[in-house]
Amino acid sequence: MKYTLSILVENLPGVLSKVSGLFSRRGFNIDSLAVGVTENDNISRITIVVDGDEHIVEQVEKQLNKLISVIKVKNLTEGGNFIHGELAMIKVNCTAKQRPEIMKIAELMHAKIVDVALTSLTLQIADTPENIETLTSLLRPYGIKESVCTGTVALEKGAATAHK
Repeated sequence: MKYTLSILVENLPGVLSKVSGLFSRRGFNIDSLAVGVTENDNISRITIVVDGDEHIVEQVEKQLNKLISVIKVKNLTEGGNFIHGELAMIKVNCTAKQRPEIMKIAELMHAKIVDVALTSLTLQIADTPENIETLTSLLRPYGIKESVCTGTVALEKGAATAHK
């Protein structure tokens, strides 16, 4: 099962290395990792998606909480009450004849065209991993030149915050 962990940490050099090192020392693969400063410049949020069992994730949470620079660890998967998304950019082959077709796909999937070249279009989409995969599969027949995707970012739904 996939677990999404939200980790608030002090915004200091080396913290990400300590957190990711904890996973690697236990032979635990990280499926997705995203880091960014929060509304407080002194605090960063690390969002990690891992595939494993409940016991291993529980042990990792306990170990994370022992790190001095970790402020709070929240397993968002436990409550299931969270929203998540990713950002992807996909550069696809495109002839003049195909351009309207690809533009229609972009419109249907709520993707934005961010670059137009003679033989390619680059699309940007911010959505769930599932919708990004759907867009990718729709564009694959045209020939994907390259693509990049951020890690998952997630927040609890409603008024709840990671600070409480």
